[in-house]
Amino acid sequence: MTVSATKRTTYPQNWPAYNEAQTNEKRLFQSLLFDLCRGLEYAPQTHGRPRMPLADAVFCATFKIYSTFSGRRFISDLCDAQSKGYIAKVPHFNSVFNALENPALTGIFNRLIAKSSMPLRVIEQDFAVDSTGFMTSRFTRWFDQKYGTKMAKADWVKAHICTGVRTNIVTAVEILDQHAGDSPMFPALVDATARNFAIREVSADKAYSSVDNLLAVERHGGTAYIPFKSNACADKGGVWEKAFHFFSFKRDEFLARYHQRSNVESTVSMIKAKFRDHVRSKTDVAMKNEVLGKILAHNICCLISAMFELGIEPEFNSAQKVDGLHNKSLF
Repeated sequence: MTVSATKRTTYPQNWPAYNEAQTNEKRLFQSLLFDLCRGLEYAPQTHGRPRMPLADAVFCATFKIYSTFSGRRFISDLCDAQSKGYIAKVPHFNSVFNALENPALTGIFNRLIAKSSMPLRVIEQDFAVDSTGFMTSRFTRWFDQKYGTKMAKADWVKAHICTGVRTNIVTAVEILDQHAGDSPMFPALVDATARNFAIREVSADKAYSSVDNLLAVERHGGTAYIPFKSNACADKGGVWEKAFHFFSFKRDEFLARYHQRSNVESTVSMIKAKFRDHVRSKTDVAMKNEVLGKILAHNICCLISAMFELGIEPEFNSAQKVDGLHNKSLF
């Protein structure tokens, strides 16, 4: 009798490079974050109490999220950052919280996430899309008439992300309400990724199966690997019919490419394991900005790994420093 055994696929780890990346991460994180934030400025202030410089606000908020410390215990890290010239002065811990309450930071975080992914555009050509939720400290409560008892469940922040399958860098993110559908977010994520990357393949689960999503990838010269639902049929012609026949008659080849989608699950696990699966903020704006801060911190960590494992040297074309600090006209 012949017994066949399935050999588990394993992936080698470059342990020397991994060790170097981890032991130097906190130092390099501050340096890369500082480079990303340089040049960020508020519009000239004509009245009111002087604000913390915008570059410092983004730096402090992101660095705090990276640290996972409370605001008070994080101040010693900011003292170290100031001694290295990354911020002009150490703010009160409440100022860091207030920075996350600023709606202007939402667009800035999105731009910095895209900017932080660009050094890896020579590496990434294949991408995966999915959504994930981060639990909040707010609860929705209601009275269940059927069981005659009070019910409660935690609210969450839902993030839709597109990630490179080789380095797990996040190339685009969309955050709307917690019940926003996954499929409508797909074209925007692909379009945002295509602005900085050459797209070859995009993988997603069957929740994203639609003609619009297949066309979104095709118009950027790529191929979408999205499985079809059980009730689907080749009745829409064009790219839908072509993809359906490939899925139906070349299933092994399809699954071999579709397997890359598991990398977006790895990206989500990386973010939540390192920066926690919940947010501490209480308001909608701050919760959204905190999730974006987690993703930005994740991208910087991916860059640091790529520096040691792939020989990438991240460079960001930012405004020049003024005497080693930020523009002092903002103080």
